[in-house]
Amino acid sequence: MQATLLDHDDTATTGATTGATTGDTTGVPEGPVSADEWAAHLASAVPGPQTAAMLALLDRQKLSTTGRIDALKAWERHVAWIQAQQVGLLADIEADALDATPEELGWGDYDWDFACEDVACALRLSGNTAADRLAVATALESRFPTTVSLLERGEISYLQAKAVAEVTGTLDPEAAARVEAMVLPKMPAQSVGQTRRALNRAVLKADPLGAERRHRRRREDRTIWHRATEDGMATWTAFLPTPQAAQLDAAVDAHAATFADDGRTLNQKRVDALYDLVVNRPTGQDTAVGGSTPGGRSAAVVQVTVSLDTLIGADEEPGQLKGYGPVSAIAAREVAFAPGTIWRRLITHPKTGLLVKTDPTTYQPTAETQRHVVARDMTCTFPSCQMPAHRCDLDHIQPFNHENPQAGGRTEPDNLMPLCRRHHLLKHRTDWQVRRNPDTGEVTWTAPTGHTYTNPPQPLAHIT
Repeated sequence: MQATLLDHDDTATTGATTGATTGDTTGVPEGPVSADEWAAHLASAVPGPQTAAMLALLDRQKLSTTGRIDALKAWERHVAWIQAQQVGLLADIEADALDATPEELGWGDYDWDFACEDVACALRLSGNTAADRLAVATALESRFPTTVSLLERGEISYLQAKAVAEVTGTLDPEAAARVEAMVLPKMPAQSVGQTRRALNRAVLKADPLGAERRHRRRREDRTIWHRATEDGMATWTAFLPTPQAAQLDAAVDAHAATFADDGRTLNQKRVDALYDLVVNRPTGQDTAVGGSTPGGRSAAVVQVTVSLDTLIGADEEPGQLKGYGPVSAIAAREVAFAPGTIWRRLITHPKTGLLVKTDPTTYQPTAETQRHVVARDMTCTFPSCQMPAHRCDLDHIQPFNHENPQAGGRTEPDNLMPLCRRHHLLKHRTDWQVRRNPDTGEVTWTAPTGHTYTNPPQPLAHIT
């Protein structure tokens, strides 16, 4: 099959006519065709290596408005085809990791599958996102080959295929197969939202008596998470049972209704009410002597790192809000000068912005050393992990020499790094290797496959 795009007009010639005679939708149209005609053909063709090579014929400058829509559809079909190939690879990687898991490790019930570390580092994803993609790929490959086939043909999107795996996650294989059979015929004509609604209805039909059992399983997944967004804002999310969500809504609405009519919108009042209920909550609990404990701010610790010049208003360099990232100088000063704030001085290197080290020689780090490392690294030092450092173990990069502490492996910041429990175990129980450059603060991890991944330092001072 050959295709040639002419240089100076809107036509292309081809030497293949199989599509016209056999009905194969991957065939190329006969005779010279315009860029728009190529777009219309590829928008309905079954994607694959041959049609992917033809995407170069979709010259944006030669497409009409109609042709651009067809070209967009053609690209989307090929994106689905590519994602189907990734699903297979991810499932293979997960299977390889499970096959390599030792049988007797003495870790109790701990999950030994570290495939997500390889995937997270290779694709620059968070550990949770990598684990999610692996789980979806494994479910699709093992339980829903027909869905994967539709994805590979470009008839559905990856988000639709992902919905099939997620919505049926608590079903047994037989019930999941019944759900797939019910929804699959209509999926190519549906949006992602329509597919999810159809899946939820099909789940109730396929396993009407299992709703409570599934609910109990999902309750175990309840959690809270957040992510920083633009312009000093953040999204704060809770995954919780529906009755609790309804009670929270009612409590927030009731509290927001007590606010004065001061120009705030209803949504603004609801956010302020949620904050007020959590942070400035009244306790109202009986004390041992029969009284009531006073309300007040919750015992929450918010850490912001800011330079002295910014603190006094001499410059406007951003600060660093622990767990969220950079914040404006104004926001940093608001936290720094809030009632009850405690200031701690951190001395940084004038060139690198890294904290100046201390030098104890005992195995357990001193409180000062611990504060130092936590403040310096802020999170687990595995490249894809964002676990806050204060929740991590402090690990010796070079093992501590209990016989002769002066000989190496000293308990000092240059030889310590925070690792969450999962990545602490990864370092000590697998073939992953790690080293830290004491001059730059750069941490380099080497996977068992030989691939290396670098986690850069987070300077606390602004370096120009």
